[in-house]
Amino acid sequence: MNNQDKTISNKLLKSAHTHMPMGVADSYRYWGEEKTVFVKSTQGCKITDCDDHEFVDFRLAYGPIILGYRDTRVDSEVIKTITECGTISGFSTALDSDVVSLMKDLCPQIEKVRFANSGTEAVLGAVRTARGYTNRNKIVVVEGGFHGLYDEMMWKSDVDNWDNEQQEAPEIAAFGIGIPESSREHLETVPLNDLDALKQVFERVGEDIAAIVIEPIMGNCGSIAATQEYMKALRDMCDQSQTLLIMDEVKTGFRVAKGGVQELYGVYADLTTFAKAMGNGYPVAAFGGKAAIMDKIRFGKDGVTHGGTYTANMIALSAAKATLTLIRDTDALETVNTTGKAIQERLSRVFSHYNIPHQFAGPDSMFGIHFGEFVPQNYRDWKQTDSVLYTEFAFNLINNGVMLEPDSREPWFICEAHNTVDLDWLESMAMSAMAEALETVALEPI
Repeated sequence: MNNQDKTISNKLLKSAHTHMPMGVADSYRYWGEEKTVFVKSTQGCKITDCDDHEFVDFRLAYGPIILGYRDTRVDSEVIKTITECGTISGFSTALDSDVVSLMKDLCPQIEKVRFANSGTEAVLGAVRTARGYTNRNKIVVVEGGFHGLYDEMMWKSDVDNWDNEQQEAPEIAAFGIGIPESSREHLETVPLNDLDALKQVFERVGEDIAAIVIEPIMGNCGSIAATQEYMKALRDMCDQSQTLLIMDEVKTGFRVAKGGVQELYGVYADLTTFAKAMGNGYPVAAFGGKAAIMDKIRFGKDGVTHGGTYTANMIALSAAKATLTLIRDTDALETVNTTGKAIQERLSRVFSHYNIPHQFAGPDSMFGIHFGEFVPQNYRDWKQTDSVLYTEFAFNLINNGVMLEPDSREPWFICEAHNTVDLDWLESMAMSAMAEALETVALEPI
């Protein structure tokens, strides 16, 4: 696909520049003047752009689509709710408890829940509740995790600009300007799967750590995963220091297993955040956990404040009710996992054909691909992978009708509708994409 094939998209971007910064509503949707995608329609596991190019989509809006775009089983329930009840009232509905009951059926660690509209809001609510419950200030996060777009969580280990031969560790830097230095005052950062670093932060500031926030499978770092040993040790350390363990399951929740990542590890959090797959694309999120902690949300000077005009609106909750019911009562996730495994097998054949060392990370429903000899164990290890080759490969796939995020830190997301994909076609497209990528990388100056 060349720029001449994107006439309408290019015109739309040119017009959008007059209305929005960078011409997009979300900065990460800007892929450059010639590559930014404008979607016209979605269906199942496919999207069609404004120039009528069709793609099999493995990006899935960063993971919310677990069943498929425009799944009629979900959409019909949303339409029914809109026509019979409405969209929002500012009051409670029976849907509130219906959805929480489904969440509790699937996730045994959940006793009480509050809703939100995005993963960012869910994390913010969980962190505030943890601070209110423990009467402590500090929050520990793990390098490579992503926990939303509010100031405190916008301080990251700058692995992109890390000189691993000259610097012992990456610098902690803000994702852009406009984030006050004061917002990192109570934030601590540790590498994944590094028990010594974990022990050191507890020894140094353990008495003031309200919570550790972790994605055990990192959805913004190629699904690099915590080890079983690390998760068990983390749980033990939190218990010993009376620190709350918050598992961010915004991406993994109701996707990697019916009970999320905690079902896989058998290690349970005090508080958990959810979003994305719980509504199959509708904007719904939640945080919840132990009743004693959640009940800190209440009126009064010793209570945590939580709310929001659009929180628990009927559109979001009717979608969540339908989606979670399907996840609970059908073999949808089994189909997702079987399909994801088959896709990895085909991709592995392609990489092996070209003698490219490669590793898959994470579960079959949201796997990462890393070009290298070893599976990365943390964000710093990702720096050693061949991300340049991956990006070339990814853009070539996109030109061949396979949509994905060109950054290897973003997993391939699988939905139930992907079981219709022609795997022979996918393998052929991947073969062509890799051949071209290798040729391009070989021609680049060192």
